[in-house]
Amino acid sequence: MDCCKMSHQLPHHVSIPGGLYPFRVITVSGIVLQNAKRFYINFCTESDIAFHFNPRFDENTVVRNTEIQGVWGTEERSLPFNMPFRQGHSFTVSITCQAECYSVRVDDQHLLDYAHRLKGLQAIGHLEVGGDLELSKVSV
Repeated sequence: MDCCKMSHQLPHHVSIPGGLYPFRVITVSGIVLQNAKRFYINFCTESDIAFHFNPRFDENTVVRNTEIQGVWGTEERSLPFNMPFRQGHSFTVSITCQAECYSVRVDDQHLLDYAHRLKGLQAIGHLEVGGDLELSKVSV
């Protein structure tokens, strides 16, 4: 299902009908603003953030984390290569929900895997995208 195909006001919220399950792919495309500091993609339940994907230009990394009952876990920051996002440039992030992790690709190149910390995948019912970007398309 294509939820949006042009620039939308941020933060942008999209329902994920049926929640997540293995091999479901969520795709987010946009353009990083020229003076961007950060943007984020969150997979959320009613009360928790199951997966927080947060490119930070002011820190030159991509932070990943989970927030359960208002408490953030340990951040993951390591990357296998240089920061894949560039200010002023377009991007496509594809996140595949696997049985044990989220597998993240940026512009068709595998970036990282993030192990599930919140196990009830079907409870992950919405996506939130926000920060310093122009959002062009979200597919769930």
